[in-house]
Amino acid sequence: MKRGNAIRLALIALLVSLALSEVLIPNAPSISESSPGNNTLGMRLGLDLSGGIHLVYEADLSEIGNETAAEAMDGVVDIISRRVDAYGVSEPIIQKQGGDRISIQLPGIKDMQAAVNLVGQTAELDFRELTSESWELVSQFIDQGLQLDYETLTQEGNIEWIPATAIDSDGQEVHLTGKYLKRETYVEIDQNTNEPRVRFEFDGEGADLFAEITGRLIEKPLGIFLDDEYVSSPIVRSKIEGGTGVIENMNLDDARDLAILLNAGALPVALGHWDRGTFLSGPAVQDEVDPTLGADSLKKSLIAGVIGLILVLLFMALFYRLPGVLAGCALIIYGILVLAAFKLIPVTLTLAGIAAFVLSIGMAVDANVLIFERLKEELRAGRTLGGAIEAGFNRAWTAIRDSNVTTLIICGILYWMGNNFAEPRVMGFALTLAIGVALSMFTAIVVTRTFLRLFVGTGLAGRLWLFGAQRPEKTSGSEE
Repeated sequence: MKRGNAIRLALIALLVSLALSEVLIPNAPSISESSPGNNTLGMRLGLDLSGGIHLVYEADLSEIGNETAAEAMDGVVDIISRRVDAYGVSEPIIQKQGGDRISIQLPGIKDMQAAVNLVGQTAELDFRELTSESWELVSQFIDQGLQLDYETLTQEGNIEWIPATAIDSDGQEVHLTGKYLKRETYVEIDQNTNEPRVRFEFDGEGADLFAEITGRLIEKPLGIFLDDEYVSSPIVRSKIEGGTGVIENMNLDDARDLAILLNAGALPVALGHWDRGTFLSGPAVQDEVDPTLGADSLKKSLIAGVIGLILVLLFMALFYRLPGVLAGCALIIYGILVLAAFKLIPVTLTLAGIAAFVLSIGMAVDANVLIFERLKEELRAGRTLGGAIEAGFNRAWTAIRDSNVTTLIICGILYWMGNNFAEPRVMGFALTLAIGVALSMFTAIVVTRTFLRLFVGTGLAGRLWLFGAQRPEKTSGSEE
């Protein structure tokens, strides 16, 4: 064996060993630990395999102030990521799609409404006080000993709330809102009522504003609103100096969700969807995937892939004989390298991605077919095995290069279109196919070629039938 070929073989063996260790060691949990589509190799599974919810929102960028649209969208992604992480979703996928769209994949989540509320709510908290006329009406109710329901009175329009304001450090009158909150809000249980409540704390500036406001609202209600919706209105019993307060009258799930929203912060822009020039609440796209269906699809896809691979290996071995067997070994190496690449990047595996992976296997076989046909032609022409190998690879290379480069260009176009139209399945197909095509060229040109060179100069080199070729017999005319 030549030294150069021995070095290449050693490097291939090292690369395969590293890739195999990456594939077999489950160093990354799957998207949903409890999903029926869970896998032992730690591959990241998309929603169509693991189950979950997919949402796509459009942003209203008409009132973003001094920041750019890109900065506003980056802020949206950051805040949604904090909300989803706090909610406990394992490995969510949150991506900008085009200039004004956000794609959110929430594996393992089954409650569509909870997901919509978590992601799409602006979460702008603000504090308000009653107008003088409304307070007079409330005072009359109190004097009559009536039980007050501030929420009903607010919803029916019987009382009116105005922003609770105070003087800040710059001498300006400002509205007390959630922007002054520390991100340390949490849920606690009231020891007296055994009911959940949300405890919040203001920063230094907010604490001063809160103290001034509560100081003038003693024995009056302080309205707390979230996205212009009434939440509660606790009665202020004394001036609050510490900058802390509580939000009551909600169940445990609502209290937990509110704490998550307040800690993540308010969205810089409204999320919803455009319909004939009108901006409406709610996602533009919402899909719910059954994890049982995903697990069944994954199982059937893997079975189909294994059957197809076995048939391809048998065909190559029977038709091309020894080179076909070597190509089969190269295909196995190709599969290991692709799976390792999927985990390292990492790639979120979807049904479309599996289809692209299987397609790339066919393209890898196609490259070997081109090479082996050229190899057989060179052997029939009378070249030695070494010369036929080099000539066959060199002459087949241009066709392999052109076909694969064309495919990579198409992959780039598909990825761009999937990104702009918020279609992650198209993006996954394009990325998976591109990885497969690139690695198929490596295995066909480098790995298979190295394996074939092992037989140059051996006793097998003269047995052309092992390579699917046979030199034409000389005719009587040629002997003359």
